[in-house]
Amino acid sequence: MNDSIITPVTFLEIEKLQKISTETFTQTFGNQNSKEDLDKYIEDNLSIKKLSDELNNPNSNFYFYQLNNQIVGYLKTNIKEAQIEIKDKLSLEIERIYVLEKFQRHKIGHSLLKFAIEKAKKKKLDFIWLGVWEENKKAISFYLKNNFIQFDQHIFILVDDLQTDILMKLPLNQID
Repeated sequence: MNDSIITPVTFLEIEKLQKISTETFTQTFGNQNSKEDLDKYIEDNLSIKKLSDELNNPNSNFYFYQLNNQIVGYLKTNIKEAQIEIKDKLSLEIERIYVLEKFQRHKIGHSLLKFAIEKAKKKKLDFIWLGVWEENKKAISFYLKNNFIQFDQHIFILVDDLQTDILMKLPLNQID
């Protein structure tokens, strides 16, 4: 039997958050970026200090997806001024949604997305939005299958490499 649960990340779990963040980021982007850029990005953006600062922000939330007591994925959401770009008071940003490679295709990403949708609906928000790298075809396909629509793009800087993120949104009035 597979026991799964989504739980809020606490400060006591910051090292676990760093581990899953680093591992999933490397698995997702390691083959398409230089090791130097990846290492520098992780050092700057997924350090214990940086993750602690993010976890300390009342408008940002992290959640672990646990399967049989093992952390296999996580979600980071932002509202209000914690949002990277849009900062619409009636929106929720999914900044990160990652699942360990060997647990992908088990609908864990879908469960995390559904969880984020429920959180946004409870807050009576209008839409969810996110940015996804234009080269991450698997993620783009996932979001399109879940009724997200492209509405813009922005530049994501991976150290010195300028990359294009597609901005996608899901209007919540379209969800039952």
